[in-house]
Amino acid sequence: MLKMTLKSIARLEFARREDGTVAIETVIILPLLFWTYLSMFSIFDAFRQYSINQKASFTIGDMISRETLPLDNDYLNGSQDLFDYLTRSRSDSAIRVSSLAYDKTNDKFKHDWSKVRGWVEPLNDDQVRTWTDRLPLMRHNERIMVVETWSKYDPPFNTGLEKREIRNFVFTRPRYAPRVLWFDDGRDGDYLP
Repeated sequence: MLKMTLKSIARLEFARREDGTVAIETVIILPLLFWTYLSMFSIFDAFRQYSINQKASFTIGDMISRETLPLDNDYLNGSQDLFDYLTRSRSDSAIRVSSLAYDKTNDKFKHDWSKVRGWVEPLNDDQVRTWTDRLPLMRHNERIMVVETWSKYDPPFNTGLEKREIRNFVFTRPRYAPRVLWFDDGRDGDYLP
């Protein structure tokens, strides 16, 4: 019985002691706090990169909508370089620029031309035919420029946020001309309608 009493007294005294609890709490909480900080930083960085990509896409769209001369391959290469510069892209990016016309009689869009840089494919009439829900209301035969951009995003820390592709879809009406033309080098200087 005396043995039991010494054990229970020792347990009670150990349970009452508070020296060392801060160290134990720190060991438990510090990794969680560190992971939370890195996660918040990664999420903030992802939103920042989405915002930068969207602003860069609007810049490219606005730039193209102001053109009165036909675009060419050099212009599109420069547009992709500008996009990479504005987004500080460290990975592959892709850009697709398309000129679309609206056929009000049949309530469908058709493409005048579509040019790409990167891994994406140009648009065709079948793909844009039903874009009446993606594009604004327009008059018959009115043109609109669609700029689509893709950029790969890799989070700075591995905290559960996945690698993803940032995609933007921007449309702008031509500002100073009824439409933006494409200069085709393969057709002896002809302008594609």
